[in-house]
This record gives sequence, structure tokens and C-alpha cells, in this order.
Amino acid sequence: GGGGRKEFTMMSKVALMAVLAVGGASAFVPTTGFLPKARMATSATSSLGLRTAGRTGSASLKMQVAAGQDTAALTRVATEARGLAMDSIAAAKSGHLGLPLGCAEIGAVLFSDFLQYNPKDPQWINRDRFVLSGGHGSMFLYSWLHIAGYDIPMDEVKNFRQYHSMTPGHPEFPNSEHNTPGIEATTGPLGQGVVNAAGIAAAQKMEQAMFNTKDHEIFDSVTVALCGDGCLQEGISHEGACFAAHEGLDNLIIVYDSNDVTLDKMAEYTQSEDTAARYEAYGWEVVTIDGHDLGAIKKTMDDFRTAKNGKPKLLIAKTIIGKGIDEVAGTNAAHGEAGVAYVEDAKEKLGLKEPWEVSSDTRDFFKGVTTSKTEAYNKWQDTFKAWKGANKDLAKKLDTFVKGEVPSAEEMFKGIPEFDQDKDLATREAGSVIINPVADLVPQFLSGSADLHGSNKNYIKTGGNFGRGFDKTYTGKNFYFGIREHAMGAIMNGIAFHGMFRPSGATFLVFVCYMRATMRVAALAEIPTTYILTHDSIGVGEDGPTHQPVETVSSLRVFPNLDVMRPADPEETVGAYVHSAQRKDGPTALILTRQNVRTLKEIPVKTRREGTLKGGYIAHKEKGDLKLVILAAGSELQWAMDAAKEIGEGVRVVSMPCMSIFDKQDQKYRDEVLPPSCRNRMAMEAGVASPWYKYVGLDGKVVSVEKFGFSAPGDIVMKEFGMTAENCLKEAKAMM
Repeated sequence: GGGGRKEFTMMSKVALMAVLAVGGASAFVPTTGFLPKARMATSATSSLGLRTAGRTGSASLKMQVAAGQDTAALTRVATEARGLAMDSIAAAKSGHLGLPLGCAEIGAVLFSDFLQYNPKDPQWINRDRFVLSGGHGSMFLYSWLHIAGYDIPMDEVKNFRQYHSMTPGHPEFPNSEHNTPGIEATTGPLGQGVVNAAGIAAAQKMEQAMFNTKDHEIFDSVTVALCGDGCLQEGISHEGACFAAHEGLDNLIIVYDSNDVTLDKMAEYTQSEDTAARYEAYGWEVVTIDGHDLGAIKKTMDDFRTAKNGKPKLLIAKTIIGKGIDEVAGTNAAHGEAGVAYVEDAKEKLGLKEPWEVSSDTRDFFKGVTTSKTEAYNKWQDTFKAWKGANKDLAKKLDTFVKGEVPSAEEMFKGIPEFDQDKDLATREAGSVIINPVADLVPQFLSGSADLHGSNKNYIKTGGNFGRGFDKTYTGKNFYFGIREHAMGAIMNGIAFHGMFRPSGATFLVFVCYMRATMRVAALAEIPTTYILTHDSIGVGEDGPTHQPVETVSSLRVFPNLDVMRPADPEETVGAYVHSAQRKDGPTALILTRQNVRTLKEIPVKTRREGTLKGGYIAHKEKGDLKLVILAAGSELQWAMDAAKEIGEGVRVVSMPCMSIFDKQDQKYRDEVLPPSCRNRMAMEAGVASPWYKYVGLDGKVVSVEKFGFSAPGDIVMKEFGMTAENCLKEAKAMM
């Protein structure tokens, strides 16, 4: 291999049979050529210095006793964790056995020794964060959290995948539906968890840089994620790995459950790359071990924690998927619930006699673990108390961050100056002004862009830049994500999962499709991320249909719990930013124009700002009897206002910057804005019409854009699609 790395050949069929005889037999024996060459222990270039024998025989699977490691107890605990997974998945008749069984020794080391946590204070701010990126293997996490003493009763372990249980099919970050302690991220869509972990690690770097002092180190935690081949096949893992290495996130550890199996086929059917070489090329520290060797797991993880070498860490753990159920172990059948039919026999072979068995020996062993971790926790509390006494201003700032406190909307409005009411301004340009007082008022508010700060106009001028090298520091508030929208979304989620900071990220609206999966998770997990999405319509112009969003805003509006805000002018943009900075129960998408729009000075500033917070409001009140309601959002509101002025009496204009917020207002307010007595309604927006019909009804009309645009100056494209005051007037008159 290149770079002076020592290569170890695959194990032979004979050797593997010997291994299985020792380590938990499998009916599956791979043929010659099944495994790519494995880089065992570590490469010659590694700074860790860890070496283990190549995996060439059964001896390599014998348990290695590290100093202070009770191998017999850990082996028993791993066996019982396997049993919990077997029983719960069998009872549910649903779930994934492969990972919980194959990674039991990894779990034993993590939860008995490596991870820094206190089960009685699961939100301890200096805890290590564990993310199960392979969320399908959720019984791994529930089993270990239960054994480790978290408040997950055995009844909830038994209630796996049932209605309103604490143990849903995939791990869910605490939200209005679930509040399971110890869950650090909502995972399931493969690849996202490993990049969420990079976001959490970035937030940890930031808290360390902001709050540790020369005399007191109150933050020293790391992030560990467990993943499989699926996570690393997903392209997002590449984007996140590049970011993590480039920014020196050496507090990030990915444990790769390398079992050579995917769901449909053995992994060799779809992958042949050298994963270790790939991650080394990114700039990661890479070590390969036998994933059932307790001593090797502990030694490597301990070395990873202390190696402050600027490199994220990848532990490639060679494991047997479904280990413990001989009939499926080592095969792709072990991934799901195919092994359920053999659970009773498997448990008998493992010496497990009771359903959901956790022995008194295991309970006693983990009492000792809890005592040790509580001692470390109490020692930290002493340090924290001394730090607070010596750093009162920092302590006040930290308290604000931890509690997620933000000023009231009224206070924020006072802190954001009014715009020149006679100046036309693109809402992205307005955003470039607004984001700076927002960042001052909400110091935990962060920004970032997928290589488009100059176009998105979302740079925090006094924030500094986050990361390593150049002009960057770990206290910087501006993230340069590179051209990596998918990773940007997942890193933002990770920062939000961490809980100390409020991340925002920007790109062109049309490219939001690269990150939709992460936005869905943010909405589901109810975390306060902000998406700044500019160049919002066919008004983009010359770049043509590849860069002109048509369907995008409407498609985002269908996400539950995502507030999609398309403000019409600078003052509505203030309202949108304030909402996004205040929201605590879900994400917000700010949809902003490239082209200038008219500042709507005929509407009072207070009305525009406060009306935006309600999602919709009366922008123009009719004179005389109400004959027509025109609804509009974003850059089209100006045309609706112009048309109403031209028509004169009988026309009301409603600004609808955010449908989801408006729909949450009480019925009385909604009826005041949209009187049920007036069914003659028209909506106008430079996008697909479908969401508007819930307001205009079958009797109404939507002036919209139902096909892709074309390359020309933006005003010409808008005119050709009827997005003008003249066409709005024509369509409105036709309805009167």
C-alpha cells in the first residue's frame, strides 16, 4: 500500500472457521476474495502507535485484557445486551438484530468505561455525545442505556417499537412525541448521523474555545458515532468527513461496524473501495481492529481521546453481524429480523435462561461503573463551581446559552433599525443588514454558507470565521461549509442537537434539494435551525431554469413543522429573521429575493414586522364593501398592492409570508384576515400554485408559474410569466 502502510491480508476460510468456533459461530463462510485487504491495528503513519496482530487465526479473537478491564464481566454484559435485543425484536416481530448483536463488545466498552456521562443527569453539559448513525440498530442503544442506568425502565425496553413507547423504531431526539434520555440525535436515514456527529464535535470545539480558561477546563468532551457500511456508502459521509478533517475536529470519533454486509447482498457486491485509505486521504486517523476484542477496543478508544493531533478518528471494527445467532450470523440475513426464528436456541447457547435477562452480577458491575462516573462528575462540578466564581460574565453567558434564552420579539424589533422606506432593496440585501443586530442580540446565533456568502448575503461581520488555519478560530460564528449543501444541513442539525448554539446556513433556494433530507430530520426532531435561501424565483433571470426555483417553495411548505417564510420587503424580512431567531420547536426557512423589491411604505413598519410574526395580515384594507381578496407573498405582494390601488374600492390585499404560522393563529384572527363571507379570492406567487388553493378555494384563482423558466433578464422572465402589476390588475378585474 501507499504511504508506507503495512497491509494485512484477508483471513483464510480455515482461519475464519476457527474464529467462528471461538467467537460465536456462523453458518456463513466467505469465499476467497470476499474481504479487501484489511489495515489492521493502525497504519505505519499513525501517530497512535497501536499495533495488533493481523487477523489470521482464532488467536486474534481471544479477549485481550487491558489494564483495569474486567474482561469476564464485560463479556457477560455484552451477552446480556445481545439477549435484550433478541427478546425485544422478537416480541415486536420487527426490528434489526444485526448491529446490536454484532457490536455488543463495542457497547460494553463504550458504556462501562469510555464514555463520559452521568445517567442521573443526562443533559450534563460536559458529557460525551454518542450518536447511533445506524439508527436501525436502535435496540443497541436502548439496551445499553437501560443497563447503564438511564431512566429507561425494563418495561420500555420490552415495549420496543410500540405506540407511545420510549423506544421507537429509530432513535428520536427528545421532542414533543418522545423524551428518551441519552438520545443525542434523531437517526435512521443512513449517513446523516456521522455528519450530525461532526456538527456536535464542532459545537464542542466552540464551547471549549469560548468558555475554557487557563485555570479551569470545564469542557473536554468528545463525540462518538457508530455506523455501518450504509452510512459510509451514502455520499453525505464524504462531504462531512472532508469538513471534519479540514477543520481539525480531533474530538470526533467514528466507529465503523465493518461486517462486510449490507441489506440486499454481501458488501462486496456493491463496494470495493479501501475505506481506510479513503479516510486517511481526507486527513483522518484510521485504526482497524477486531471489533469483538474488548482490549483492542478500549486501547484504541483511549488513545483516540488523548491524541490531540488535529485529525478526526475512524475506528474500523471488523465484526460478525448477528453474532450469537449461528443460523444467520455473518450473512445479510442477519441485518433485520430473519434471526428471530432462532432466538430461543441462540439464547440457550449463550447461557441466557430468562426473557430480558440482566443478571445481578451485571447490575452490580454497573453500580460500580455509575459510582466511578459519578465521582468524575462530582469532581467536574467542583471545577465548574470554581470557574463560575472566577468568570462571572462568562458564567452568565453560558447560562444564557444552555437555557436557550433569547430577547423578546419587541426587544429585537427595537434593536433592528428601520430601513429607508423610499429605497428599493432585495430581501437578501436586507438580510445582510438584519443578521448583524440579530447576532448581537442573540449571541448564540451562528451563520454559514455552502460557498455562497457573497451571494446569500448572510455574513456576520463581527463574528469571525469558524475552524482551523487561515483567519479561522473555534470561536468564529461564520461557517464555510464548502460546496456541500447536504453536509451543511446535517452539520447544522448536529450543532442544534448539541443544544448550545442556534445554527443557520445558506445556499441558493434551487439547491435546497441537496439538503432536503436533513431539513426533514430537523422538522421531525423539532430543532431550531434556520435556512437562508436566496435567489427565490424565476426572477433570478439570466442563469436560466437550472437556477430558477419554480416548485421549490411549494414543496418546502408541505413539510410538517417547517416554517417557510417568504417576506415581501425589508421590514417583513426583519419579522422573518426575528421569528427564526426566537423559534425553539422547529426549523425556519427564509426565502429571499435576488432582485430588488419595493419597500412597501404604505404599510406601517409595525404592521409589516408584527404581521409577519403572525404568518399573514391585512396589508391593504378595502374601502366600502369587500368584493375581492388578493393574497400574495414575497416579491409579488408589491404587484398586488399596486393593483388594489388602481382598482380602488372593494379590494383587500393579504400578505401571506408564512402559511404554517398563519394556520396556527386562532380562528377569530384568521377570519378577520380572510372573512369567510368573501369567497371571491385570488392569489399571486411566482411559483407552483397548489398550496394557495386552501385559501382561495374552488371558486378562486391563482396566478402562478406552472412550468420551468428560461434564460433572460429577470424582469423579462417575470413579465412573460405574468408576474407584474399589470397582469395582477387584469386578473383581479376579471374576477370582479
